[in-house]
Amino acid sequence: MQQKRKMCQTGEDMAAKRKKKTKKSKKKPKHRPRIVNRRARFDYFVLDKAEAGMVLLGTEIKSIRNGKVSLDEGFARIKGDNEIFLYGVDIALYEQAGPRNHVPTRPRKLLLHKREINKLNRHLTSKGHTLIPLNIHFKRGMAKLELGLCRGKSRFDKRQTIKTREHKVEMARAMRKRYK
Repeated sequence: MQQKRKMCQTGEDMAAKRKKKTKKSKKKPKHRPRIVNRRARFDYFVLDKAEAGMVLLGTEIKSIRNGKVSLDEGFARIKGDNEIFLYGVDIALYEQAGPRNHVPTRPRKLLLHKREINKLNRHLTSKGHTLIPLNIHFKRGMAKLELGLCRGKSRFDKRQTIKTREHKVEMARAMRKRYK
């Protein structure tokens, strides 16, 4: 009789363990693409950042999830008092959409709070400042755009950026050789 109890307890324990395993396996992280504008940090000094939502079509979001976006020539402008639009960003056509596809380089509305738009607008009035898209990432299943308030670099600044990057690489190599 005691043996039967032990078997039942172990059977119950086994079932509980199986349930725990299935709960853990459901929480696997999903692959979320992060599209980065690498050229922006080379060509501009980033003074401030803002995270904005985007008004997108279904085929556009599917192309973004596939990572088929080019932010290189993108910029943002404020129209009126409280609207920001994104221009020049190329979201590739979604292959499975057929005739119901989107226009790849259409202007897209960005969603920001009014006070954030006013803050950016004050900075944009000064000469040489512009809004550049830095990256697109996903937050709670929605595509978000990180906008940077930027000021352009001169040739000298770009050369200095290259030099500092090369020095960092050389230092890292030296440190690796030293500690091997």
